[in-house]
Amino acid sequence: MSGWVLWGSELSPFSLKVEAMLRFAGLHHRLLPAQGGFFDALRGARRRQAVVQGRLALMQPPVDPLDEFPLVPFLFGPAGENLYDSSAIGAWLDRKAPSGAAPLLPSADGAVHFAIRLVDEALDELGLYLVHHRRWVLSARDNDAGVRLAREYRPLAGPLAAVLARTFPARQVRRLPYLFSVAPVDAGFDDLPRRLRPPPRRGFPPTHALLETIFDRLLDALEPLLGRQPFLFGERFTLADASLYGQLGMNRADPTAHAALRRAAPAVHAWVERLARHDFRGHQPAAPVFLGDAHAPLLSWLARAFVPLMQQNHEAWRRHRATGEATFNERAFIGGRALYDGTLLGRPFRSVAKTFQVRVWRELRGSWQALDGDARRRFLARLPDDAAGRFDAAAGGAGGEIRVPPRSGV
Repeated sequence: MSGWVLWGSELSPFSLKVEAMLRFAGLHHRLLPAQGGFFDALRGARRRQAVVQGRLALMQPPVDPLDEFPLVPFLFGPAGENLYDSSAIGAWLDRKAPSGAAPLLPSADGAVHFAIRLVDEALDELGLYLVHHRRWVLSARDNDAGVRLAREYRPLAGPLAAVLARTFPARQVRRLPYLFSVAPVDAGFDDLPRRLRPPPRRGFPPTHALLETIFDRLLDALEPLLGRQPFLFGERFTLADASLYGQLGMNRADPTAHAALRRAAPAVHAWVERLARHDFRGHQPAAPVFLGDAHAPLLSWLARAFVPLMQQNHEAWRRHRATGEATFNERAFIGGRALYDGTLLGRPFRSVAKTFQVRVWRELRGSWQALDGDARRRFLARLPDDAAGRFDAAAGGAGGEIRVPPRSGV
């Protein structure tokens, strides 16, 4: 395979995130399967399969037993480079970018370095729930994701790609409860085909209103920040910007969701559109990244929404493991195993313990505990007192109260 290849899809927020980082770093590449012929696409698909099966070595990151291989994205290089995980690709680009671009994850200030990592992971995990919900619930009646995916995969699948136009939307709607979006019984989608109606799940509290509240609070934190500066942490594009763009950029082709973003947060909408044009104007490589009072709402959102979710997931995983449970993630969810009940922003939810979120939370806690006292104090000083105490206790290892539901409640 000649040149650099991003095996991905414009429908994936993680592919969009990697695409933004590659363009920022000046690494010329092709997007497959969309931008190739049949043999290019076939080679890419076989290479991905060989990596997943362990027949080709990964350059980064090392395989963690808690993690899962994604469908996309993967980054393949001409000298046998094989990478996956969008954040790990960002770290690799910091070391290997041919243009010598400013680092995506600046490390001079420990507090800012940690904040960037925290934003990145929060958007990768919780942000995915939000934008998946907005595509398949808010834009349930007008998104054309299935048609677009069929178009992307036509070089590989030929006329069979048209099957994706029908099967992919049904699959993604069916997965909504796994991705935290549980409809109320009277959700009001009776005009849609049954396969496209956002589903409730017996025994699960509805979460549509909770997800919309979380998203609204995120926009409330971002709008003044991106209205006053070109990027999240000042005048430099970072990993946090790439992650935010990947998530919000996913909904650009979902008409109702994207129009709602434009109305609710015009500065955020304009920022997304600028990065979609690969316009990094405002980026000053020598400018310092900073953590100031303007970041307080964003850090508070992280402390109140993302941190409790990760903490409760970790505790649920630990408790289920203690009982001998070995099945987690989507397979467990389908079978009604490894479930737990929790609360977020004072509202109930039910979810399944996810091992990849355990890995994320462990790494973040390790990074927090490795910070020196001054960096911790400067980070916590940007949080309201109650959120600061809650964050410090959670990241320091304190566990929450998690109730494991009986199997009969599934």
